[in-house]
Amino acid sequence: MIIALTGQKGGVGKSTTAICLAAHAAETGQRVLLVDADPQGTAGTWGDVANEAGRLNVTVIAMGATMHRPGQLNAIAANYDVTIIDCPPRHGDVQRSALMISDIAVLPCGPSATDAWALSGTLDVIREAQTMRDELRACILVTRKQGRTALGKSAREVLRESGLAVLEAELGYRVAYQEALAAGLGVTTFAPRDRAAAEMRALYDELERYYHGKETSGCYITQAAAG
Repeated sequence: MIIALTGQKGGVGKSTTAICLAAHAAETGQRVLLVDADPQGTAGTWGDVANEAGRLNVTVIAMGATMHRPGQLNAIAANYDVTIIDCPPRHGDVQRSALMISDIAVLPCGPSATDAWALSGTLDVIREAQTMRDELRACILVTRKQGRTALGKSAREVLRESGLAVLEAELGYRVAYQEALAAGLGVTTFAPRDRAAAEMRALYDELERYYHGKETSGCYITQAAAG
C-alpha cells in the first residue's frame, strides 16, 4: 500500500499526518517506509530525532520528482508493507511523480471554505494523473478541526463539487500531534489515550479498508468523479 499525502496548500498537516500514519502502521507490525519528498525536510528531521532517541521504527528516505521512474521508489517500496509519501506544497513535479506510483492520494484540507477553495490546483493534478492511471484513488481528509465545530455549509458544497469523497475520519487541531513529533514518536505511541491517537487509528483503518477494496461510506471514487 502506497499512500501519498499531497496538496498545493501548505499548513494543513501533511507532514504531521504522514509521520503519524507511518508510526502507527509500524506499531501494528507492518514494515513501513516513510518518504520525505518535501524540501522542508520535516519527516527527515523527525526520523533523525527518533533515531537519536532509539525510537525509530520506520525507514525514512528522501526522494523527489524522479521517484516514479523504474528502479526508484517501486524497487524500494517492494520491501515494505506500507509506504507513506510526504509531498510538498506547490511543487507540482514532485506531486505528479508521487501520484504516478501511489495507490491512494490523500488531500488534507482545513475546516473552512477558503481551505476547500484552495484544493482546485491539486484536483487538476489528481485528474491529470488519473487519465494515465485510472487505478489511482483519491480522497479528502479534514484536518485541524477545532472542537465540535463542523465544516461550514459552503465548504461542504465546495468539497462535494470536487468529485472526491471526504473521509469519515477527521483530525482535530490538537497539541498532542506536535508534542509527539518533537519527541520522535507518532501520536498513537506518545499519547495512546488522547483523542488525537483515536483519530489517527481511525484514519489508518479507513485507508486500509479502502486499499483492500472494502467500501466505506466516506472513501471512494468513481470513474465519473475522476473526470
